[in-house]
Amino acid sequence: MTESALRETESGVTIAVHVVPRASRTELAGLHGASLRIRVQAPPVEGAANRELLRFLARRLSVPASHVELLAGAGSRQKLILVRGATLATIIARLETPPE
Repeated sequence: MTESALRETESGVTIAVHVVPRASRTELAGLHGASLRIRVQAPPVEGAANRELLRFLARRLSVPASHVELLAGAGSRQKLILVRGATLATIIARLETPPE
């Protein structure tokens, strides 16, 4: 499901994300082309949607928030996220496991 949006690098795993701000709730909403589609409640104002996206991914992937970094796309719906120290297999498993 998510392999096309993910790439393993020396630093960790990059995730291509398409963000939909001002959603009714923050959630993983499938794929958008070759990106993960993630809906966030926050509006795209003063970085609020970016902060919520990074917090959501840290929780969903069970990694410290300091390991999740926005590499590109701060002002765009298309973003590139780095999860430091992660492996591709671990990220795929955590994304495919339903949240508790």
